[in-house]
Amino acid sequence: MKRILALVSLLTIAAACATQPSGNKDMTANTGSAMKSTAAAPSESDIIAKEKAGWDAFKKKDADAFGKLMTADYVEVLDRGVTDKAQSIADMKDFDLTDVSYSDWKMTPIDKDAVLLTYKVTVKGKYKGEDIPQGPYYEASAYVNRNGEWLAIYYQETLSAKMPPPPPAKKESSSPATAPAKPAETGADPIANEKIVWDLFKAKNWDGFASLLVPEFVEVEATGVYDRAGSVKGVQEMDASQFELSDWKSLAFDNDAKLVTYTVTMKMPKPMKEYHATIWINRDGKWRGFYHQGTPEAAPTGPAKPEMKKM
Repeated sequence: MKRILALVSLLTIAAACATQPSGNKDMTANTGSAMKSTAAAPSESDIIAKEKAGWDAFKKKDADAFGKLMTADYVEVLDRGVTDKAQSIADMKDFDLTDVSYSDWKMTPIDKDAVLLTYKVTVKGKYKGEDIPQGPYYEASAYVNRNGEWLAIYYQETLSAKMPPPPPAKKESSSPATAPAKPAETGADPIANEKIVWDLFKAKNWDGFASLLVPEFVEVEATGVYDRAGSVKGVQEMDASQFELSDWKSLAFDNDAKLVTYTVTMKMPKPMKEYHATIWINRDGKWRGFYHQGTPEAAPTGPAKPEMKKM
């Protein structure tokens, strides 16, 4: 589920984007036992309130309050890669946010123990005395039921930007086309599932790719938000053989929802990277792609700097 896009020079300032810290609430790390806890399904207003509380705690540099909103295994995907709560907390001292404006809130249930919140923000502030790009930024946060409490487990941020097209797909041979092979069966391993998707890209099996997405699938990239049809159309514009995948990691939200994160490197004279995440869910006994987001790597303008971030 990727619209892999090259990083433009305009994003060189994005290296100064603020990252928010992630914290940790004392809790069992055993997601299996956590699944057994019950909690009333949260309303959208409940989750939005939690998200705003995280931003407020970050602005106040209140690491304890911020940390209490997170799971122990919380991860975030930013334009410098995948980070954990320790790195986020360490970065907090260097940021001074003066204003955060929100829009386009939307909460989508993932399953009975997980929800996804998406929205946009614009910010004002400084990192080590330098202005932070105001955005807008595309934001996503997943919340899970852990021991009866709804906590943030995943956050991703992508700076909105106009991007050049990806390397064009190679022209098809004039030889008779063969019927696309049936996609390999997906399962509970999100890394294996994502690799199946990329095999379908390389085989130009677009129907096979579409069959692995839920009808309400959403993809977020620097260029915008795409539905299932838009995502399928977008990947047809790229040559999947020109990308290398690495840094695979997975995280269970619960027994029926899992996250995979990884790095995509575009093969060019000067390699360019993007950091990607996909949520896979078990629906009626079949694992399908639910949500995907890509974040281009920020081009350094000097010493490495973290980007803007919230949970």
